Amino acid sequence: MTVPTVLVTDAERGSAVAIIRSLGRRGWNVVAAASDRLVPGFYSGYASATVRYPAPLVDPDGAIDALIDAAGRHAVDLLIPVTDEIILPLAVARDRLPPGCRVAMPDAAALDAVVDKVATLELARSLGVPVPDGVAVGSVDQALSEAGQLGWPIVVKPRRSYDWRPGRPPTRRSVTYARSEAELRTAVEAAAGTDVLLQRFHGGTGRAVSLLLHEGMPIAGFQHRRLREVPTTGGASSLRESEAIDSELYQSALRLLTTLRWTGLAMVEFKSGLDGPLLMEINGRVWGALPLAVASGMDFPARLGELYMVGPPPGGPPVDTNYVAGVRSRDLELERVWIRDVLRGRPPLTGTCPPRRAAVGAALRLLSPSDGYDILEWRDLRPGVVDIARVILGPAWSGISRLRNLGPG
Repeated sequence: MTVPTVLVTDAERGSAVAIIRSLGRRGWNVVAAASDRLVPGFYSGYASATVRYPAPLVDPDGAIDALIDAAGRHAVDLLIPVTDEIILPLAVARDRLPPGCRVAMPDAAALDAVVDKVATLELARSLGVPVPDGVAVGSVDQALSEAGQLGWPIVVKPRRSYDWRPGRPPTRRSVTYARSEAELRTAVEAAAGTDVLLQRFHGGTGRAVSLLLHEGMPIAGFQHRRLREVPTTGGASSLRESEAIDSELYQSALRLLTTLRWTGLAMVEFKSGLDGPLLMEINGRVWGALPLAVASGMDFPARLGELYMVGPPPGGPPVDTNYVAGVRSRDLELERVWIRDVLRGRPPLTGTCPPRRAAVGAALRLLSPSDGYDILEWRDLRPGVVDIARVILGPAWSGISRLRNLGPG
């Protein structure tokens, strides 16, 4: 096989940097792509070329046009989209890719089933996978009438976190929480134009099973738990740790993805608490904690590349779950936010805010190599330096990046 050329989008993200490094170390040609100039992935020694595209939240059609053009100019064999902002418009345009260019994403039906949170929960219920109590509503009045049965606080989820349809501007909506009728009204009104999912709030530890599959058949598996989340009520993990696969979580995740005949990477998220493990969502894209899997010895990017360029392992070998438990990795930007919020004493929905000494300890441990970083790596130092600079400079870094984006090329 000749050396493949792979284009990786969203090179500002730690997950994209992990893919760039993994495939670059295999000797593959890697094209790093992003909408900004000053992004960590552009500075990796494993990126053989860089490509810029318009900001997908502003001009999704322009972004896809630029990626399709780049795939032709660089003779790309495999395009790996990282975020929903690229995946969803690219899914519509995948037939426009140059001949011979594969794209690492599942088929349209499987993708839609995980993008639509209501469809995901309906699938889970049909398979006996436990889910939080909840209901989909389409109006404020309906939400208020259902609230009493769920109890406060209520989790308010947009049916689609990223909503894009051809010919319409994209919209990104976040999960919010309501502790009263007034807050619920505000949350539902903010989601105007889409149904929302109301769920009972469940505390506990966030755990996730990540899988690589081919047409629903598992190839490799990994599990991690969230040690810190932003916000503290539950969200993206700022610090997480690999752990041994839990059989119950694994079987639930596998039932979901096998039913969807999923091909590619996916992460199935659960909340483990007093009510047992409950499904939160299926993340059908490259997830933020991917660098932890790679650091733990589960090289998903290399396996993903082999799946699309070579094919699935012959003979249906046992699922590979050989990795090291107890490895940690942090997202530096999210750690900064977690430390800031705890120092400010922002309370969670239930219980008490972590003590300020926990934030001080987390700040001091930023210097600890044992906790690891998503992007900072001594063998490929420059992306980590860029990441540190943008975290330290904050808004000033955004201004510098905007100025650089005005330049030619």
